Amino acid sequence: MKPVVGATQAWSCVVISAFAIVILSILGALYKTGHHEFAGGAEDPDNGAELAGTIFVAVIVYAAFLVFCGLQGMLHLRENRRGAIQL
Repeated sequence: MKPVVGATQAWSCVVISAFAIVILSILGALYKTGHHEFAGGAEDPDNGAELAGTIFVAVIVYAAFLVFCGLQGMLHLRENRRGAIQL
């Protein structure tokens, strides 16, 4: 099987996805618990749980990116071990 994306793009995607998962998970947890910095004032609507759900969907999307790009990077490593020439 041949990689779809380049090695640099695959490993960059892995790093960016890992950071995004960590940061968005923290933000989602803060919205879900109703942290006072994110909940707003008394007149603001209480929709922290809905926002947290949307953020966690984004975490799932980034996890899929992490898996796909990680597999692409591993394909590049496997191809390099075989002595393939990169153009």
